[in-house]
Amino acid sequence: MSDWTTDSNECISISMVRSSEDKKVLGEEESYEDFHPAFTYPIFGEEEKIYGYKNLSIDLKFASGSLKQYLSVKWSDKLKSADTVDNVDGKMREFLAEGIETSEETFQAQVEEDATSFKPMGELIYSYTRSASKRKGKDVAGPEPLNPDDEDTVVYEVYHCTWNTPGFREYHRKMQIFILLYIEAGSYINEEEDSWEFVVLYEKRKRRDASHTPTYHFKVRLRLSQFVILGPYQRHGHGSELYKAIYQYVLSQPRIGELTVEDPAEAFEDLRDKNDLKMILSTTSFMETGLGKDSLTHGGGRVGKGKGKMGPPVERAWAESWRLKMKIAGRQLQVKERLYRFNFEVLAQLEKEERLEKLEETFQSVRDDYSRILKLIY
Repeated sequence: MSDWTTDSNECISISMVRSSEDKKVLGEEESYEDFHPAFTYPIFGEEEKIYGYKNLSIDLKFASGSLKQYLSVKWSDKLKSADTVDNVDGKMREFLAEGIETSEETFQAQVEEDATSFKPMGELIYSYTRSASKRKGKDVAGPEPLNPDDEDTVVYEVYHCTWNTPGFREYHRKMQIFILLYIEAGSYINEEEDSWEFVVLYEKRKRRDASHTPTYHFKVRLRLSQFVILGPYQRHGHGSELYKAIYQYVLSQPRIGELTVEDPAEAFEDLRDKNDLKMILSTTSFMETGLGKDSLTHGGGRVGKGKGKMGPPVERAWAESWRLKMKIAGRQLQVKERLYRFNFEVLAQLEKEERLEKLEETFQSVRDDYSRILKLIY
């Protein structure tokens, strides 16, 4: 049976197809074709297996501008029994937009047309630049300003849209398949709910494509629902830039009082924690509240400046050590109190000694995670 079973994640090949002229400006390491989905169980079941074919390949292409879809399903051999063979083409079409192209020639013509005619929909709310020659690594986290007119500069733009944005509803129907393929437990949005808002990130050379995230408006609370960065664009800092764009947009809107996140995945929690910490540390008012406006540096750390005229004690090392221990002890109590409240129902059932032991274990785990997040930014 295994000879006729195919891993659906491996056999699906996704491509964001550019025009022939646009491909010429890509760097040697840039590849936006033939990458694979992270999940396919919403389409082919929990085991993510397709039965009934040998050498099965599913080619799913998107025109990088309009997101026009092309689907091709090929195999070298197929079982004769229609009852046991999976209907691959039919299953894929259940989740794709209407008007799927099956002629590669017609599809390529659409790609070439997009190169000169496609324009992003909605309101431009944020932009940033990247050097086409820079790839993965720490350089992408805080790039130096680049000249948008330079040949080696790639501009990324973030647009805000709603269902009322002309043309966006149809565009979203072609885009939403990425939710299933890249977000675990992701699902399609109900188009009948008018309050959805969307933030879309585009790459601007002559063509535009990158990622998108929808938000849902609850009176004065905005809920971040789905956050997607396509495979070839991951690990290049685009997620952080998109998150910053959303954050800045929220701050600029008086109607929004809070930004929340709906069931975040671990990878997104890391991204959010890292960027929130950076924003907090760069906020002068926050740092002044924690350290005081006038502060001195002792041994690499900032401490509040004393108000009196007396100098430091003779045993400076002892005093600093004592102060540090007292400060850490206070922080530990704060964190443990929060953890106790959060896990109250479980901890309340334990004996006092076991409860304290479990609380300490949880605290150490949280502390290790804090250290891990700090290493992401330093």
